[in-house]
Amino acid sequence: MKLLKETGSDAYKNVHLIFNSDEEIGSRKSKAIIKEASIGKKFSLVVESGRPDDGIVTERKGIGRFIFDVKGKSAHAGVEPERGRSAIDEVAHKVVKLHDLNDYERGLSVNVGLIDGGISSNTVAPDAEAQVDVRVKNMEQAKEITAKITEIAEEEEVQGTETSLSGKIGRPPMEKVAGTDKLIEEIKAAGEELGMSIREVSTGGGSDAAYTSTEGVPTVDGMGPLGEFSHSETDEYIDLKTFPKRTSLLARTIERLSKVE
Repeated sequence: MKLLKETGSDAYKNVHLIFNSDEEIGSRKSKAIIKEASIGKKFSLVVESGRPDDGIVTERKGIGRFIFDVKGKSAHAGVEPERGRSAIDEVAHKVVKLHDLNDYERGLSVNVGLIDGGISSNTVAPDAEAQVDVRVKNMEQAKEITAKITEIAEEEEVQGTETSLSGKIGRPPMEKVAGTDKLIEEIKAAGEELGMSIREVSTGGGSDAAYTSTEGVPTVDGMGPLGEFSHSETDEYIDLKTFPKRTSLLARTIERLSKVE
């Protein structure tokens, strides 16, 4: 915005700018603000990290979080194990079934990333919990995988255990909508003016770009400076040298979009 002002461009007047501080925890408060701001907007540009070789993000996966809470029956593992009903055993069966749902070629991934359960090694576990991360390419997959996860929760492999399921697909996928191709065309044209060869990238990570695209607003993400390896303790980085180029790309794109009827 500062660059546009300093160069005498009025294009900054056409921008509704949102700074969001709760994206990493699911945009609990800002989601509604973003959706409201989407009303009447022609385009949405999101400044998550750009990708190497002048990459921008044109598609993102949706994200789901599910929790399996299993109740069993405790018993002494040495004296009378047959009286127990192992919640851990039941969770183990469900983990195998959940991981069998993976279909990487279709862009679908299911990962049981956290398990907790039991009270001691010599006690048949009376309870256990599994937390599941799901990534989907489109809303059709979201409905399909939610149904399958629900079915697994309802199946009982260890007789006498009970499973409750909570969670949902909380962040929808960022998909191309009518007008997205035009937006990409304008970004590529802006890049050419700056000596950049813009390329499209799809990614499994989610972002607030999903909320504008699901409102029907043509959306492109990854308009920020180059960065990689998000959430890595030691490898995540932003390349400071790319700030000028990426800032120019964003400003030039806003100028071009301001002229689109």
